[in-house]
Amino acid sequence: MLFMVIERFRNQDGKAVYRRFRDKGRMTPEGLEFVGSWVSADLDRCFQVMECDDVGLLQSWVAEWSDLVEFEIVPVQAGKDSGASLAAQLDEA
Repeated sequence: MLFMVIERFRNQDGKAVYRRFRDKGRMTPEGLEFVGSWVSADLDRCFQVMECDDVGLLQSWVAEWSDLVEFEIVPVQAGKDSGASLAAQLDEA
């Protein structure tokens, strides 16, 4: 399952986040896969896509960063997959 992870850097302190990342890496447990990330121009937020089958792995990872980052996590799927899932219903009134 894919998850959009929206991170807000606590106290707008992106440097602390990048310092820990430099020193310790992403700290993801085995089975939680990093797909990609994007950072807002003002360094206030990071948007990551993560993949795993066990939500507990995602929770363990969040616990490693929660002192520096506030998380919003949204289960997502590719738009084409949503379209395929809804194909039969698209023409219904």
